Amino acid sequence: MIPRVSVILPVRDASATLQESLLSLRGQTLHEHEVVAVDDGSTDGSLALLRAFEREDPRVRVVETGACGLVSALNSGLAWARAPFVARMDADDVARADRLERQAHRLDEDLATDVLGCRVTTDGAARQGMRNYVRWSNALLEHDEIVADLFVESPLVHPSVMMRRPALQALEGWRAFDGPEDYDLWLRAYAAGLRFGKVDEPLLLWRDRPTRLTRTDPRYGASRFFALKIESLERLRLGAGRDLVIWGAGPIGKRWARALSTRGHRVAAFVEVNPAKIGRRIHGAMVHGTDAAPAPAGAIHLAAVGQPGARSRIRAEAVRQGVRPGDLVAVA
Repeated sequence: MIPRVSVILPVRDASATLQESLLSLRGQTLHEHEVVAVDDGSTDGSLALLRAFEREDPRVRVVETGACGLVSALNSGLAWARAPFVARMDADDVARADRLERQAHRLDEDLATDVLGCRVTTDGAARQGMRNYVRWSNALLEHDEIVADLFVESPLVHPSVMMRRPALQALEGWRAFDGPEDYDLWLRAYAAGLRFGKVDEPLLLWRDRPTRLTRTDPRYGASRFFALKIESLERLRLGAGRDLVIWGAGPIGKRWARALSTRGHRVAAFVEVNPAKIGRRIHGAMVHGTDAAPAPAGAIHLAAVGQPGARSRIRAEAVRQGVRPGDLVAVA
């Protein structure tokens, strides 16, 4: 059998949830797939369970890497993948039976899309912050919507994604560094001109466990996400010598102003709805009302607010005042 989809499934001490995940892949309506299960030094019986599934189903291939870490496991899986499409999944997630078929069909039909996610659901243990994140991410379906919020947060749930293997290989897979490898991948894909999309149905149950790396590893902390946003925004959008107009003079706007000022960028002005702040100076820049937002030639405007609704209102007002959509970037 020549697989149409290779599912990269990194596993480390996941015996409590691994069987359900593997069974959800065994039951896929797309039969022509393979599961490249990479055991990253498990000590809890996960490897034995993987080997049992491998004996029962020739579509399961087990790769042992030792305890090398997630990025190494992912790249090992990519090296073993044979299919034109590569899907991600974690060992505590559950795929809807038609997940692989729906995403592969979309990539077959939509040749312009390179990175395809889907909507996800969470279990009852999910924390409020994760539920808020899923609600926000699930609302971003088309390429333009996804890249418009790319510097707010990671707009794609990593284990929900299917990519074209040549595109992923051209990016040299996942990058090992002191930061979140999934968000970094989307930023590098954007820089390379790849296009994003999502299937508008929930095809994955994404579980929130207290042992998830995003909760225990400092590489996924808020400070590392912010540092990666700053570095990528500077490289991809700011350029040399472009002034900044920051919409939002609250904590988010001030944080971005401080960080960018220390890197040599000039904050020309703030724009704010709070009348108590209008007319003041913050970090040396005047605060203007939204009805008189300055538009220095060549400036980049940052919508630095926390609520999606506020970002939408800023976009509409900025465009009304003549700011080109490409010169407005939402950040958080």
